[in-house]
Amino acid sequence: MTQLVPMSIKGLMLDPVSNSPIVVLKDEDEKFFLPIWVGIFEANAIALQLENVTTPRPMTHDLLRNLISELDARVTRVVINDLRDSTFFAQIRVITGQRTMEIDARPSDAIALALRTEAPIFVAQSVLDQAQTISPDSDEKIKKWFEQLGPDDMGKYKM
Repeated sequence: MTQLVPMSIKGLMLDPVSNSPIVVLKDEDEKFFLPIWVGIFEANAIALQLENVTTPRPMTHDLLRNLISELDARVTRVVINDLRDSTFFAQIRVITGQRTMEIDARPSDAIALALRTEAPIFVAQSVLDQAQTISPDSDEKIKKWFEQLGPDDMGKYKM
């Protein structure tokens, strides 16, 4: 059985080198952070939900949430379950009646849907073992950088 680590979103930021959006996940104790580079549109979908912005018409992840709800199903969790060739993979667990489905997804889409359905986010320990997690305790510069990050730096990603 794969060990799953509960994670939550620390925030969104831009990679200062590539100007690409990064979603930063954190463990419950903030002992380590997992940065995942995502696309602009996916970052926007995550940012809209983090900032509680309602759009006049449903965005794709809102549509998916509404469809799941109308089918009397629910998202019970999302898991970032694999890392291959520097690419993360995820699964969304959806339950309807007696049926449980594990649906493959990009992590950014899984995270955007998890935010909209209030489903927990997990990362497989095997992924954390392979990934380049950031431990604030391992490097004093990184620790100070993360401590200094405020709402203007994280969670306030603007397009």
